[in-house]
Amino acid sequence: MKKRKILLYMSILNKILTTQDEVFHKSEKGKIKMGMKHFKPYTPSRRNMTVSDFSEITKKTPEKSLLAKKKKHAGRNAYGRITVRHQGGGNRQKYRIIDFKRRKDNMEATVIGIEYDPNRSANIALVQYTDGEKAYILAPQGLKDGDKVVSGETADIKPGNCMPISSIPVGTLIHNIELNPGQGGKLVKAAGQSAQLMAKEGKYAHVRLPSGEMRLILAKCRATIGVIGNSDHENVKIGKAGRKRHMGIRPTVRGSVMNPVDHPHGGGEGRAPVGHAGPLTPWGKPALGYKTRNKKKLSNKFIVKRRK
Repeated sequence: MKKRKILLYMSILNKILTTQDEVFHKSEKGKIKMGMKHFKPYTPSRRNMTVSDFSEITKKTPEKSLLAKKKKHAGRNAYGRITVRHQGGGNRQKYRIIDFKRRKDNMEATVIGIEYDPNRSANIALVQYTDGEKAYILAPQGLKDGDKVVSGETADIKPGNCMPISSIPVGTLIHNIELNPGQGGKLVKAAGQSAQLMAKEGKYAHVRLPSGEMRLILAKCRATIGVIGNSDHENVKIGKAGRKRHMGIRPTVRGSVMNPVDHPHGGGEGRAPVGHAGPLTPWGKPALGYKTRNKKKLSNKFIVKRRK
């Protein structure tokens, strides 16, 4: 009898585990495929390549009045010498003028469309104010065509609305955060990112940044409510070298395959080790994990807790 009971119990447990496993695999597949476009492997590079399905995008052509020229320099300075490596080529682009300041208080703006921006990982939203002026803002999650956004102290707590941190409830997820009042958003502007308002103390607010850093920011500074959209950007797989060239990024050669005259890691027979206490940059400075922040930097006093 005991053996039968044990066998019955084992079979039930096995069924539960297999169904859970199936559900897990289904959800994992759903998670990977959501918002991403996969391809049949008709070439080796296509096998692992993924592209965003651009499901958030509702407007294809940019607003001409909000475009500016974007000149390429291929990493060269005024003397024509390379000062930044691995830059050059790429598709021609125009810069989209984005309103990071959001200074039009208590004036409603209607979302005309969500657009792709080649200059950043986040999508942008074209909005039109009641006085007819158009502007670009960073598109948060959940913002759709026809939605109303507003700036000012009395604005509602909903995605896309901008206000001083002093008017935002503790625990709210925010982005596009100013460091100095009136300067315009400087922190948390990448796709899928958000910071959290942890506490308010006197004239300062405690904000937890995406890196895990806890920072004091003046409560007068403005921030926008919500999480930035296009969160699937991190799942994009480039797939081939040519796609990087279209982005204006040139090849990166490993130091270990160079000669000693070109790199501290170079030289040696076959696959030689680094040959130093730790990895170095081409100019002999420590690389990977070497702290470069100035210990006397004035803003150090505003960092409550360093990032991990």
